[in-house]
Order: sequence, then structure tokens, then C-alpha cells
Amino acid sequence: MDVVRNVNWDSFAQFRSFCKRVMNFVNEIMKGYWKVWIFRTSHGLVAIGSLVSFIVVMAFAYLYLFPSVPPVVHSYGISNSSSSNSSSYVEKCNVFEGSWIPDESYPLYNASQCPFAERGFNCLANGREDMGYAKWRWKPKNCDIPRFDVRKVLERLRGKRVVFVGDSLSRTQWESLICLLMTGVEDNKSVYEVNRNKITKKIRFLSVRFRTFDLRIDFYRSVFLVQPASVPTGAPKRVKSTLRIDKLDDISTDWIDSDILIFNSGHWWTPSKLFELGCYFQVGKSLKLGMPITTAFKKALYTWASWVETTINTNRTSVFFRTFEPSHWSGRHHNSCKVSRRPWLRSWGMDRSPVSDTIMNVVRKMAVPVTIMHVTPMGAFRSDGHVGTWSDKPSVPDCSHWCLPGVPDTWNEILLSYLLP
Repeated sequence: MDVVRNVNWDSFAQFRSFCKRVMNFVNEIMKGYWKVWIFRTSHGLVAIGSLVSFIVVMAFAYLYLFPSVPPVVHSYGISNSSSSNSSSYVEKCNVFEGSWIPDESYPLYNASQCPFAERGFNCLANGREDMGYAKWRWKPKNCDIPRFDVRKVLERLRGKRVVFVGDSLSRTQWESLICLLMTGVEDNKSVYEVNRNKITKKIRFLSVRFRTFDLRIDFYRSVFLVQPASVPTGAPKRVKSTLRIDKLDDISTDWIDSDILIFNSGHWWTPSKLFELGCYFQVGKSLKLGMPITTAFKKALYTWASWVETTINTNRTSVFFRTFEPSHWSGRHHNSCKVSRRPWLRSWGMDRSPVSDTIMNVVRKMAVPVTIMHVTPMGAFRSDGHVGTWSDKPSVPDCSHWCLPGVPDTWNEILLSYLLP
């Protein structure tokens, strides 16, 4: 990058010197024209017009050669540099500020060879013909994410318990991590779901064990993080269920005994998932019929934060919270799903989310260390990475979930960059 900066400034200096010589030349010409202005008015007008045109052309040339806003997709050389101290590495580099670059060494696994990747997320197996979406690598602006070394990761996670808690996007990241790690396992039969369950969204708890490494990777489906509840006595007929936003999910006791704990929430905090289904908010025994979703979500996050502060031993357990993952629905009613072939060159405002802002504001006020995985900006450009019509139900387009392999693999590469020495 230093070389690039030097080249740009040298070029700028040369360009400025050139412009100065040109303008001196133009001044001399104008002096000549000024002397005969009275006698050659028409010629003078032509000269002024020519000068204006020249300035406009030079301005466009400057913008072309020295754009003020860098492109989203850059071409960087591959670097294998990493720090011996993971915490100092992360502190020196904002891994969530960067760009997507093409990389032919991706994808890192074949979903068809991973029994824990849902068929609905395996876009290539479901008929997607272009594989370009799987060949993009995330490049932070001022550093590199360490290259994925499966044997190193497996040894680092030996004897550990990794727990994902959240919605289907959390389950996708869970599947991605398992598939990544299976590329380093010699005997696939040594990796199994502990209850022999099929991977499906209908099951609240899934756990895959890597027997050789005494490693467990668990997923708990808790889309709101707080506790669903029955209808309180005397509630209006429109109330079919409630969310106890002052009380964490009743399965939260199972999350405590973990070494790495990753949360996400946000996609279900919408009117269609709540009010339109008759679900309202509750605090204690009090029903909050008029409480906005944004207020309830913030209250639920403070409930979660208090639970982490009082229940989790953060000296043992590394806690992460992943921010909102952008979806790319389009159309007037946001019901159209047009999957692009390449990442967008602009974020179109999707690099920001009120849900993500709320998560970050709450986490930053916590008394214990929790790492924010701010994936919202990087996901904004990846309109090409969604399932679209390449799921196990092609008649139902999907611009929310991601193909595997794909974007969730990057989340895990970043996650591992925090954990590896």
C-alpha cells in the first residue's frame, strides 16, 4: 500500500506541474488575444470557448486519474502475514473495513461433501451454474485475515465447546464452520451429530462432535434471545403469544458451559414476525401492547447483556455478537429477489442498519468484554451471494440467506482470527 501511495503522489505532482505549464501557455495566448480583442471579437469568443472546454476536459481527466472515492473491489496481492499475538493483531486492524477481491483459491470446501450443510443452502447442488460468487475473499483495508489453516484451527479448538445462538443465519454460520473444519478430518465418520438428528430448522438444538479432537460445535435456535411466553390472563383477543423481553430464553442455561459463544438476532424483530402473528411484548406480568419493536429489541438486548455480565465467566468464555446481515430484496414491496452475478460496487445504504446500531450501542456499554462482529458493511455488497431460487424450494426465492460455501465462511475466518495465536 505504501508503494501505491507513493506512485499516486508522484503522479499527482507530475500532473500538477504539467497543468501549471499549460496554464502559463494559455495565459500568454490570452494576452495576445486581449490586445486584439476590439478588432477580433469573434476570435476572442472562440478562444474563451476553447479555454472553457479545455478546463472541463482537464477536470474530467483529473477525476479519472485521481478519483476521490476508491472502488469497492480492489486487487491486492495475497499476504500470509499474521501477528504472534491475536489480541494485538485484531486491535491494530479493523477487519470489518475493507473490500471483496477475487481469489481463485476459494471456495474452501465443497458443500456436497459436507453432510452438515443443508441442501437448501447448497446452491451449486440446486442448479446454480455460475460459481463466481464463491470466489471472493474479504480483504481488510490495512491488514490481512490469516489464511485458513484447518489443522492449526482444529488443534487450537481441541477440547473446546463452541456455541452458536440465534436464528437461521446463526445456523448457517454454524454449518459453515463445521464444513470448514471437516476438510482437515481424515475420517468423516468421526464427526457426527450427537443425537443423530438431520440438520433442519425445526430442531432447537443441534450438536456436532469432532471425536478425534474432543470438539463440540453446538447450535441453539433462539431467534429473539428472550423468552417466549403464553398469553396472560385478561389479554385482548388479538394477543396470541408474548415475548418476555425482561427474561432470557429458558434454554440459556445450556449456553453457560462454553468456551466460545456467538450470538445473533434481528431478522425476526419485524411486524410480520410479531404483531401480524399476534405476538406482543411483556415485562413481568405487564402486557406492553403499545411498545414499538425498536424499543422492545433494545430492552431485550439489555436483558441479554445483563445475563452475560452476571452469568458468563468471560475469563474462560469468549463472547461474540454478530450484527445484522443485509438482505437484498428489491421492488416496491421488497418481495423481489434478483441475485446478481458479481458483488455490487455500491452499498446503496445497506452498510448501515438500525438493528446493528442498537446492538453496538448496547454492547459498548457492557461491563465485560464482548466482541462485536460488525458484518453489516461487508455483506451490503454481496447481492450475488444469496440463495435466490437455488434452494431445495426453488419456487420460493430467498434474498436473506446465503449460499454455502459463501459469505458465512468469511464470518468464520474473522472469528478464528480473534482466537488463533
